[in-house]
Amino acid sequence: MQRRNRARVLAAAREEFGDKGFRDAKVDVIAAAAELTRGAVYSNFPSKRALYLAVLAADASAADAAAADADPLPGKAPTTAADALAALARGWLARLPLAVDEHRGPVRLAAGLEQEISADAQLRVPFAQLQALNAIVVGLALEQTLRRREDRRMVRVAETALTLLQGAARLAVAAPGFGEPFTVVRACEYLADADLDDTWAEPAFADYAPTPRPVDEPWLPPVALDALRGNAITFSGDGVVLVLGLHRLEAFEHAVRAAPPGTEITAALVTADPHEAGMLARLSVTELATALRPIFPTLLPPGLRIALDDGALAAAAGVTSVSDVTEAGIRLVGGRVAARADGWGAAHAIAATR
Repeated sequence: MQRRNRARVLAAAREEFGDKGFRDAKVDVIAAAAELTRGAVYSNFPSKRALYLAVLAADASAADAAAADADPLPGKAPTTAADALAALARGWLARLPLAVDEHRGPVRLAAGLEQEISADAQLRVPFAQLQALNAIVVGLALEQTLRRREDRRMVRVAETALTLLQGAARLAVAAPGFGEPFTVVRACEYLADADLDDTWAEPAFADYAPTPRPVDEPWLPPVALDALRGNAITFSGDGVVLVLGLHRLEAFEHAVRAAPPGTEITAALVTADPHEAGMLARLSVTELATALRPIFPTLLPPGLRIALDDGALAAAAGVTSVSDVTEAGIRLVGGRVAARADGWGAAHAIAATR
C-alpha cells in the first residue's frame, strides 16, 4: 500500500509541478489528486522539495529504462574525442523542448531546480560535487577514446562541454527559440582540440593523507547496482571500494589517478539526507548515464563503477555511520579486506596502496 500511495503521489505531483512550477504548486492539490490526505503525502515525502526532487529522479529513471530498451543508435561508436563530444551534444540537445512544444516537457519540469538549489546552502555543495563527478566521468570516457594515441587529461574539456550544454538547456526554457543547436554541437566538437592546460597533479594533501591500516577481514558485499551501466556489480575479489559522501565526490578521480592501471574501483555515494540530496544524486547520475550509454558503449574501463548506496554497501565496507563528508576506502585482495583508510585523502591513499 505504501508503494501504491507513493506512486499515486508522484503521478499527481508531476501534473501539479508541470502545470504550475515548483513555487506555485500546492501540496493540498497534490494530496487531493492522489486521493490521500496531506499527512499521507508528508509521510512519504518529508518536504515539498523532497517530493519535487523525487518526481525528477523518477522521471530520469523512467527515461533511462526506456533508453535501455530502445534499439541502439545507428552507426559506429565514436573513435575520437571530437566525435564523442559532438554525439553527446546532439543527444543532449535532442531532449530539449522546441519553442512550440507543450509546456510539460521534462526539461521545463526541471526548470526550477537550480533556483531551489541556489536558495539552500545544504544542496549547493552536493550539487557542485555532482557536477564535478559528471565532468570526471565524461573526461575519463573521453580519455578512453584516446588511449591508443595520447596520454591526456580531458576533464576540463568535459567541464566546458557540460557547461555549454547545461546553459543550452536553461535557455531552451527561458528563451525558447534562442540560439542554433548545431552551433552548440560544433562548439562541443571543437573543444576536443582546445588547449585548456589540463594536466593531472598529485593532490596537495597526498603527503598528509591517512596511512592505510593492514587488516585481514571477510568481505560480504550486498547486491549493488552500477548506476552508470544499469547492471549488478560483480566484485572480482581484488580492487578498491570507496565510500564517498556527497561533499567528497571529487575524491573518485583522486583514486582513479593514484591506482595502478586496471584496478577495479567501486565508489558508493552516500548522504545523510536521502530525501533531498540523495534524490539530487540519483537524478544527476541517472541523467548522465542515459546521455552517455549510446555514445560510449563501454563507458569507462570495466572496473570503474558508481553505486548510489542506501548504506548497505558502506556497511559492508565497515562504514556504519555516513555523512556528506564521509571519505573511506578498503582494499580487497583475494576476496578479503586487506587494508582500510578513512578521513580526508583516504580514497587516494587506499588506491595508491600496492
